[in-house]
Amino acid sequence: MIGFDAEFKDIVDYIIKITHRIWEEKAIGDIYRYYLHNAIIHTNSGDIYGREQVVVGTIQSLAAFPDRRLYGDDVIWIRRDDESYFSSHRITHEGRNSGHTAYGDPTGRKVRYRAIADCIVRENRIVEEWLVRDELQLITQLGLDPHLLARQFAEIESLGTNHSGVLGEVNRLRGQLPPRDIEPSAPAEDLETWLHNLFHEIWNWRMLNRVDAYFDERILAESASGRSLHGWGDYKAYILSLLAPLPDLAVQVQHCCVMADGENTFRAATRWEMQGTHTGPGIYGQPTGKRVNIFGISHYLIQNDKIIREWTLFDEFAVLKQLYAPD
Repeated sequence: MIGFDAEFKDIVDYIIKITHRIWEEKAIGDIYRYYLHNAIIHTNSGDIYGREQVVVGTIQSLAAFPDRRLYGDDVIWIRRDDESYFSSHRITHEGRNSGHTAYGDPTGRKVRYRAIADCIVRENRIVEEWLVRDELQLITQLGLDPHLLARQFAEIESLGTNHSGVLGEVNRLRGQLPPRDIEPSAPAEDLETWLHNLFHEIWNWRMLNRVDAYFDERILAESASGRSLHGWGDYKAYILSLLAPLPDLAVQVQHCCVMADGENTFRAATRWEMQGTHTGPGIYGQPTGKRVNIFGISHYLIQNDKIIREWTLFDEFAVLKQLYAPD
């Protein structure tokens, strides 16, 4: 690994070790060693610029959960053409809330929630990161009201923000024409194209019957806010629950990474952006007419040309904040 410390065997070893040191050994200062000075961390609540802000955020998180444990569930990665690396790290956070959080006083409650971090790593330093945490699951486990908090945070975060921008059409249809055509592909030929087609065909074309073609009938899927889905029926109901309140919802794939993992078995990480307008009733309450724009990350285990496991995260608390944003 060009430019990396000799102790790291590969990029997986690097990601797991530095995460453990910073968060569990509390070597917070290692952030100066392993993050570029002007690193950018993208979140659904806004971008964080510079490693000093990463240091501050880490201190505050550890103060809220001093016994926090971060379990590395998977790292999906590729080496890029410029000798940098892309990694997608799925993590389970666990700890007891014995300190103050951004949401209030200590609750004494134990929490467990997931996060996924996509990173670009070059010469021993993280230069860019896309971070998704299951914030709604965390807030719920703390025993707090996510809707009340979303209203409060939306009001605070709106201060000094210009809301006069004009919103265009969601990029899904082509005027009165349907979405762009789907290019046929088979997982054995090009898994990245196959995964792009999955999102376009199921989410943009609304062809929910195609769930049967992409997913094993015994699919086990975990999604945001503690959702657990078993089989085709659950999966289709989950899609409908998001399409109903956001009828013009469109999903665009931003990045895809695929790794071989044995005979006819692959692990994949896909980062995507979801955009839609809250004009329908459903899980987010009565329509507000507000535009929602967030990104999420999905991990897949693919075997014999079917997805058998899925882990998806998007920040549903960020969705609520956008819906409760002042006009």
